[in-house]
Amino acid sequence: METHSVIFNSLTAELIQRRNQVHDICRQFSRSPSRGNLLRLKSLFASCGEEVFIEQGFYCDYADKIALGKRVYINVNCTLLDGGLITIGDDCLIGPNVQILTINHAVSPAERLDKKNFAADVTIADNVWIGAGAIILPGVSIGAGAVIGAGSVVNKDVPAECLYAGNPAKKIRRLE
Repeated sequence: METHSVIFNSLTAELIQRRNQVHDICRQFSRSPSRGNLLRLKSLFASCGEEVFIEQGFYCDYADKIALGKRVYINVNCTLLDGGLITIGDDCLIGPNVQILTINHAVSPAERLDKKNFAADVTIADNVWIGAGAIILPGVSIGAGAVIGAGSVVNKDVPAECLYAGNPAKKIRRLE
């Protein structure tokens, strides 16, 4: 899989301010996952379909790069690092402690000293189930109807209607 990533500077004054505002809203929602705080959180997203439910402990950086389809369920303590776009289709189930990451740091020590970050979008198609504790890495696309096993680290695209599991995640079988 070839991933297209762009340089991303998370240290601009504008992004620091946005992150601080969104983190405050996430903390309020975690302390008190009331309907009002959930609506406030959802209003930050680029888009949010009907009947989306998010359990407490949800965390994201910017929120405006997150698009959620209809009937998405996000379980407790999920982290979405959204320097790049995160698109989650209709009817997806996101297990507890899942991490969906679009940000990566430079591998080169010299570039890391320059604080270079890279963003690569993550796309999750309709009717995907991501098991507890799975980590979806930057630039990954997951096809419709796929299942990601608990604790998996997904570093490559996953085709539709397949079960992937492990670290790194590998195809277990095609789903019928």
